[in-house]
Amino acid sequence: MALPKNMRLKGYRTFNYIHKNSIKYDGKLMTLKVAKSNPKILLSHKVTNSPDKLKVAIAISKKVSKKAVVRNKIRRTLQEWLLKNIQKINYHKPYWLLVNLKIGDFYNDKSTLLEEFQNLMFKSHLIK
Repeated sequence: MALPKNMRLKGYRTFNYIHKNSIKYDGKLMTLKVAKSNPKILLSHKVTNSPDKLKVAIAISKKVSKKAVVRNKIRRTLQEWLLKNIQKINYHKPYWLLVNLKIGDFYNDKSTLLEEFQNLMFKSHLIK
């Protein structure tokens, strides 16, 4: 199941802002970038309903897998984990989260991927 529209990040300005103003948390399989939200950037997208909540973008490069099916499967598993654990996440705090997967042949091991994602969420203090 995909993330609801009010939780998704979009627009190149938001990604530029995250790359410049974020705190980076590295793991073996992925990188997590967390930045305080800047609702002024979203005004061009006419998003006014939830600028003060957690917004997420999951970026998976073609270097991870050439097949779009595999990349979408990885994205869906991470989004599913987020939706299941949304109560543990500081949903009320205005953060923008960008998840970048690193190159490697790990996409078959779902448990390792989710374990690292959870560890990085704890490290970034997004989960209590």
